[in-house]
Amino acid sequence: MGRDFGTRTARRRRSHSQAGFTLVEILVVITIIGLIMALVGPRVLNYLGESKSKAAKIQIESFSSALDLYYLDLGRYPSTNEGLAALTRSNNAPGWNGPYLRGGVVPNDPWGHTYVYRAPGERAPFEIISLGSDGQEGGSGTAADIVSGTR
Repeated sequence: MGRDFGTRTARRRRSHSQAGFTLVEILVVITIIGLIMALVGPRVLNYLGESKSKAAKIQIESFSSALDLYYLDLGRYPSTNEGLAALTRSNNAPGWNGPYLRGGVVPNDPWGHTYVYRAPGERAPFEIISLGSDGQEGGSGTAADIVSGTR
């Protein structure tokens, strides 16, 4: 009985020392993970681009609301030269009741570019434009311009 116990213990030690994964098994797992990432990765990046576009549209709507409050207080929209900065600092005009943007700062678009403000706009009293991911007029996809009043 004592001898039988000793051989079982020795067998357990050998089997524990040989436990683990082979190089081939690890390579198979890494290959499977790589294939999954190749299929899922582009979709995740696409959702990220779409979310930045949606964030820009929401910011533009926020600016539009602030500009409407500015208009109610002063009877006019800021000029192109005054820009969106007129929503954050007083121009000593009677009736100014700002700042009209929370935080007192005009944020950049989700890609880090400044918004373009034009007054008057082509089809409205003003236009607010995000130039998209490329920061230049025109483009398609995530590089497309996002203009106030468009969906």
